[in-house]
Amino acid sequence: MLMKPSEDQNVPVIPIVGLGGLGKTSLAQLAFNDGRVTSLFPLKIWICVSEEFDLSRLLKLIIQSINKEERCDDLTLEALQACLRSLLNHKKFLLVLDDVWSENQAKWVELRNLLRSVDGLSQSKIIVTTRSWNVTSTMISIPSYELKGLPHENCLALFTKWAFNYGDERQYPNLIRIGEDIVKKCKGVPLAVRTLGSLLFQKTNESDWIYIRESEIWRLEQDENDILPVLKLSYNHLPSHLQRCLAFLSLYRKDEMYYSDKVIRLWMANGLLEHPKQNQEWEDVGKRYLNELLSRCLIQKEKDFGLYFSFKMHDLVHDLVLDVSQKECKIVNFETERVDENVRHLLLCDEKLVEVPRVLEEMQNVQTIIIRDASEESKTIHESIINLCVSNFKYLRALELSHSPLAALPNSIGTLKHLRDLDLDECRGIRELLRSIYNLRSLQSLNLGDTGLKQLPDSVQRLIELRHLVITIEATHLKEIRAGCWTSFQYLKLVRCIKLECLPEGMQYLKSLRTLVSSYCIRLVSLPWSLKFLTKLEHLEIIGCTKINLEMEAEEEEEKDLQLSLKTFSLESLSVLTDLPRLLLQGSSSTLQQLRISICPHLSVLPAWLPNFTSLHKLEIMGCINLSALPEGIDRLTNLRELTIGRCPQLSKRYKQNGGEDWHKIAHVQKIDIFG
Repeated sequence: MLMKPSEDQNVPVIPIVGLGGLGKTSLAQLAFNDGRVTSLFPLKIWICVSEEFDLSRLLKLIIQSINKEERCDDLTLEALQACLRSLLNHKKFLLVLDDVWSENQAKWVELRNLLRSVDGLSQSKIIVTTRSWNVTSTMISIPSYELKGLPHENCLALFTKWAFNYGDERQYPNLIRIGEDIVKKCKGVPLAVRTLGSLLFQKTNESDWIYIRESEIWRLEQDENDILPVLKLSYNHLPSHLQRCLAFLSLYRKDEMYYSDKVIRLWMANGLLEHPKQNQEWEDVGKRYLNELLSRCLIQKEKDFGLYFSFKMHDLVHDLVLDVSQKECKIVNFETERVDENVRHLLLCDEKLVEVPRVLEEMQNVQTIIIRDASEESKTIHESIINLCVSNFKYLRALELSHSPLAALPNSIGTLKHLRDLDLDECRGIRELLRSIYNLRSLQSLNLGDTGLKQLPDSVQRLIELRHLVITIEATHLKEIRAGCWTSFQYLKLVRCIKLECLPEGMQYLKSLRTLVSSYCIRLVSLPWSLKFLTKLEHLEIIGCTKINLEMEAEEEEEKDLQLSLKTFSLESLSVLTDLPRLLLQGSSSTLQQLRISICPHLSVLPAWLPNFTSLHKLEIMGCINLSALPEGIDRLTNLRELTIGRCPQLSKRYKQNGGEDWHKIAHVQKIDIFG
């Protein structure tokens, strides 16, 4: 990247991005000191930026790096700029800005404009190392170089180098075996490997090594060169609202998968989100927070499911959040003897519990309870714990009992006036809800997915704050939605309602609904005409509804005036589908951004009006074996950036890059993936 000639007059910026401790600075140093680079750039400048991106300070550092004799401490900004121009004019240079934190674009533009004013700089280059993708977005740069973890064998070699004198490792094969487990814990972060290796240097007792392997790294003695202070610096640079939200994630166990939608609902329940701005919802604020954490490399996205995504947290980041959240979050198991009275959020792992932990009896101000690993064998203890939590924790805001062996909620559930999130996902023993549930007037989210529920009681419509509902019921019909009930309602998912034949009457009253999902409701035959009133509906998914017919007949005048707001539309495993729903899609012709059609074997033609979707940027067609062509005019979709065609024999042949007769019609798309 450094050797490649520049193509414009701007100084190319090469950002190296990655988690603290991965070796961004080391990589930049290797490039900086490479003989080929030295011969290419007669002038090389290295500046450690760190926390303060102040233009005057940076100019002084750059000037003194070029000429140590230059006295510039008392110069004005204008004088500094003139001095730097005189030093850089007609010189080809490499400038490294190490450890950049500032996301202030105005400051970067100042520096960039100054460099632009230098004569003859077109072949000069800048390397920036940063932990934040947001920093790179403020720069006009070539694509970032994302630094990833070292392979295991390299980590082990590095660890051995720091833990032993040269060659001594051969005398301690047992320690090497333990060391392999320690290295795996470091997940490729060389700074962590070095830290733990140096802690074990010249220690040949197995117990010392086992202690390190079994201990949390945040409990170890730290100094300024260790990994946690490096990560703590990342944490300290977060805004306070992101600090609180990141610390909350310590409530999950290491290596556990996080799901964005569930995390956002827990943040909402505990009041950790800033108030939404105009035309935003609480959920939008939560998504923004997650994107910021992603951009700072503090969490890593695993898989994108469209409406939500899964992510993981590096072990070392998890250790950090454990450290900063000790007084508010706690994981309780059968060995827990004490919990700080200030703890507000509890994860109970009750797989081995034989009695209710006494520490729970001494607490009152808990706001979050998540119970995991409940087994049939511990059913009695599990029920006792839940009864205790409901009776003791009057300020409870979130209660997650997913996969619980419970047959019923305690009668006192209605006393939880502050409860905002109740998760009963896969509580298959629950057949009905208590009438007292209507007392949960603060409830925002209710997850009844994959329960044994027979019917949704009328009292649920009294939950006036409800925004998110997931349900599995055994009934053929849902009760009519009454006007004025769920005025803030955002999300409705029907999952495995195998007897359900139609969606409820009164859907038109869900004026705020943005997401509707119907998943494996195998007897569902149609969508209600009342969907035309849901002008805020942005996401619609129909999955595994094998009998559904999506055609919704309408009067021609009604169809012409229909204004909908769909952004994403996903159809999957619809065995009788022969055509796309004209009414829903044409009403969203100016808003639809993503269209996914998967495993629809009877779909043989796409509608001629599909090229009218001017905002469409992602189209995915999978497993549609009888689909022979894309509609004429597909080349008019100038905003289409991603096109995936898979397991569609006729389409794959027709549009393949080499030899496909219609390749030219899609050649304008930036990212094309055709297979099978």
